[in-house]
Amino acid sequence: MEASVKKIKKQLTGKRDDTALHSAARAGNLEVVLEIIGENKGEEDLSELLSKQNSSGETALYVAAECGHVDVVKALVKNYDVSSAAIKAKNGFDAFHIAAKLGELEVLKVLMESIPQLLATVDQSNTTPLHTASSQGHLEIVKYLLEKNSSMATISRNNGKTALHSSARNGHLEVVKALLSKEPGIVTWSDKKGQTALHMAVKGNCPKVVDELISLDNGLLTMSDGKGNTALHIATRKGRAQIVRNLLKHGGINKEAINKSGETALDTSEKMGRLEVTAILQENGVRSAKSLAPPTQPIIARELKQTVSDIKHEVHDQLLHTRQTRKRVRGIAKRLNKMQSEGLNNAITSTTVVAVLIATVAFAAIFTLPGQYMDDAKEVTPGFSLGEAKIAPNIEFAIFLIFDSLALFISLAVVVVQTSVVVVERRAKKRVMTIINKLMWLACTFVSVAFLALCYVIVGKNEKWLAISVTIVGTLIMATTLGTLCYWVIMHRIEASNLRSLRRSSRLASWPVSAVVSGSEVGEGEYKKLKPVWSVRGINRTTWLGRTEYMSTDEGQRSKSYANLGTPGRSQPFGRPGRSTRWVNRNGRKFDHP
Repeated sequence: MEASVKKIKKQLTGKRDDTALHSAARAGNLEVVLEIIGENKGEEDLSELLSKQNSSGETALYVAAECGHVDVVKALVKNYDVSSAAIKAKNGFDAFHIAAKLGELEVLKVLMESIPQLLATVDQSNTTPLHTASSQGHLEIVKYLLEKNSSMATISRNNGKTALHSSARNGHLEVVKALLSKEPGIVTWSDKKGQTALHMAVKGNCPKVVDELISLDNGLLTMSDGKGNTALHIATRKGRAQIVRNLLKHGGINKEAINKSGETALDTSEKMGRLEVTAILQENGVRSAKSLAPPTQPIIARELKQTVSDIKHEVHDQLLHTRQTRKRVRGIAKRLNKMQSEGLNNAITSTTVVAVLIATVAFAAIFTLPGQYMDDAKEVTPGFSLGEAKIAPNIEFAIFLIFDSLALFISLAVVVVQTSVVVVERRAKKRVMTIINKLMWLACTFVSVAFLALCYVIVGKNEKWLAISVTIVGTLIMATTLGTLCYWVIMHRIEASNLRSLRRSSRLASWPVSAVVSGSEVGEGEYKKLKPVWSVRGINRTTWLGRTEYMSTDEGQRSKSYANLGTPGRSQPFGRPGRSTRWVNRNGRKFDHP
């Protein structure tokens, strides 16, 4: 037992970041809970331990209440006061609320007996434990809480809804009866939208709840919300056929009630496409707003108002859809930027590793030459000095030394840049990465040349063909690889340059051109100035083309003419606002006209 206690004490489980007390409370292990409490007898230490929250904001008491471990709750709550017991998790619930939500009646009784003040706690939306239990349909908990304080049923949330609103909406008949038995006056209470419990009940699918509310107060049938909708309007909009049928059976209902949109229940049903509900309404004599209007009353204004209302709703839906789309696009763009940044960082890191590797190889190569060095002073060959490489006089060695050194120092330069320069802006990172890539290409090329040069020394004169073969193969591979990369880079630069030129031309091609029509000669006929003709983009970036359609007023002939309104190499229109307009006759002559 002691071993298991020590194991649980040391455990921090998963992503919740639970303490040992959290873990024991979640598992319902009363002995471990008592052991942990006993080891932290100091008042400050114990208070801090009991108030400690995990990553979800849950205390040990919250966890025990959520899991329904009554004995653990009894052991813990003795050490809690009102403030620590009412600590809320990130979901807005404290231990008392979560027990009410999950239907843990025994846990609720233990908490209530120890700390009665928990009954009055509310979350950020002013929701009471009674409201939470009512919305979930926990009848026994609702009855227990009402016995303790029946006035809790009159407390509204921030949106004006009471516990009766929520229980009626979810179709909890027995909960509705329990609430009304203690506080019958709340049946006519409205929320901030002007909706009563009956409005909420018809949104659900429980006709018995609707009948229960109407039996208590028949006047609910005629009460309308902020938009002028009665319960019949709401039931029709939701397509609740059985509830609509039950509402129409009551004598106090106003079948011809018109909301602020100028609709009866029949109009709403036809608008929403509720065929079954429409048939029921017509069978019970419900008429449309048009048929109810007096013969002398103008209907056009009402129809116009309805049209405006429909357009308003459609525009609202479109704006909402656009806002959601924009939000999704921004999220995608943000993720793409993050992926690009991560890719750049990974590329920079990989390049640094490769640069270090090349520098290491290039540095080691100079000290591991074939043929070794003159390391014995007694055996130094004439013409050589102590420590000199035996192959130093060879021209191949000179080539090897030069290119190996170049590869070494280029790689070291890359390492110095990477470790010394801190780049945050993404565009600057791209530029740095571009330069570093080219340097790494050079380093790889120089290492290859150094390798090939040393091959001629190793194979000797008799096997020189082998070194030549290796040189040809290596040259082909490196030339093909680097040539392909260079081709891609050049094509990308050309494409980017063309795109920039096209964008500049598109920005310049935005000057309106006025076109006119004329008769057969300048002095004959009347001229009409047409609407501005805008330049055509994408056809010729250096020439502005305006297509003019005209008709001669004295001959009644119709033809088309194309006028070159610019000069090749210039992006300027033929005529500009604020100057004298150039006119074009049928023969293509251009002349000034005031």
